[in-house]
Amino acid sequence: MKIGIMGGTFDPIHMGHLLAAEAARDSHALDEIWFMPSHVPPHKRGAGASGQQRLDMTEAAVKGVQQYEVLGIEMELGGVSYTIDTMKELWRRHPEHEFYFIIGADMVNYLPKWEQIEELAERLTFIGVGRPGFQLHLDDLPDELQDRVLLAEMPLVDISSTAVRRRLAKGHSVRFMIPDEVHQYIVRSGLYGTKP
Repeated sequence: MKIGIMGGTFDPIHMGHLLAAEAARDSHALDEIWFMPSHVPPHKRGAGASGQQRLDMTEAAVKGVQQYEVLGIEMELGGVSYTIDTMKELWRRHPEHEFYFIIGADMVNYLPKWEQIEELAERLTFIGVGRPGFQLHLDDLPDELQDRVLLAEMPLVDISSTAVRRRLAKGHSVRFMIPDEVHQYIVRSGLYGTKP
């Protein structure tokens, strides 16, 4: 099967994450998308919600959606979540699958700086999800990466987890920014300054 991997902090998961996953799935005929909340992302400060809470919110967001699954593999591995470590574990557990790693188009140019990018590029394909009008020049990448990156376009949506957290802390509505089930979980848990 062709499996798309959607990693991220998901603090919280929002509609932009879901639209990106679906754009990648639809554009490249992926069989499934596996969402994997990171344990400790290498490029961000501590998350506002615990690993288990971010896992729970991600599960709530995709519950009942065919072809979507949530894996807690990075929580199991512990430590800083580097893509190479996660992928080595996935290749070990699922050697029969072909993996595609979904990233924002803005991250594509940073690929040469990723930990052990050579091995990643040999064994999987990246899908850069961009917005209409976003120009991505794959020829800016080293030769060995250029043919390992596919592109997918998603609708123009400007939502970030940071914006969601700020709005929640101020008591503003986040309706249609995050799935209702995720909002209910946040309020029940008193996350991001909400009152249960």
